[in-house]
Amino acid sequence: MLLAIDCGNTNTVFSIWNGAEFVATWRIATDHKRTADEYFVWLSSLLMLTKTEAAITEAIISSTVPRVVFNLRVLCDRYFNCRPLVVGRADCALPVPPRVDAGTTVGPDRLVNTVGGFDRHGGNLIVVDFGTATTFDVVDTDGAYVGGVIAPGVNLSLEALHAAAAALPHIDVAKPLRAIGTNTVACMQSGVYWGYIGLIEGIVRAVRGERAAPMKVIATGGLASLFAQGTDLFDAIEDDLTMHGLVLINTYNKDTA
Repeated sequence: MLLAIDCGNTNTVFSIWNGAEFVATWRIATDHKRTADEYFVWLSSLLMLTKTEAAITEAIISSTVPRVVFNLRVLCDRYFNCRPLVVGRADCALPVPPRVDAGTTVGPDRLVNTVGGFDRHGGNLIVVDFGTATTFDVVDTDGAYVGGVIAPGVNLSLEALHAAAAALPHIDVAKPLRAIGTNTVACMQSGVYWGYIGLIEGIVRAVRGERAAPMKVIATGGLASLFAQGTDLFDAIEDDLTMHGLVLINTYNKDTA
């Protein structure tokens, strides 16, 4: 079985792929100080609880936090006896290389989302990922990543607002009942929610204006479903897009080895 690991700035997701479907998915806070042994104690306990008995024989990693990659690679080598593919490294091939400015390093999460999005929806695509940052990935007709947009993530913006204005409380992200808030929390929720709806729609409109062909828009990430309630912009919501892309990249590298 394949162990697919998606390490973001906030959380790291582990999924087990049995060749036909994901049989288990778990999430842990990202911490660059966590050792390979700690990962294994946590992961092996979950494997036993879910009665996932088949052995892990291969692994692939996508990480936006470079410092965690070493211990994840040690985890795979020491406990699963396999050398993991790491998206973005020279030995991990992509079906179609990105077309960006020379010397530019593209985040592995964006490359994986591009592969997964193209497989499911074809080219001329915008992938909106609601993570620590809100990213917009533009996928060309042949499946190449050709650029995009990076905006502050929703929760990051809320933290900045609270930190800069001591009188404003921490709040949860939620769709408000009305745009006009009648208390501080409602005002903040409205500003964040409808502000991000405006940001998403405005950026997509600008991207579409620079492309000759119509562009489909899909969303992924933990807050995708919430923001989809406030706009009809999205053609699809893909909860497992990143993991799907990791499976495709792993298969592509095995087939071309």
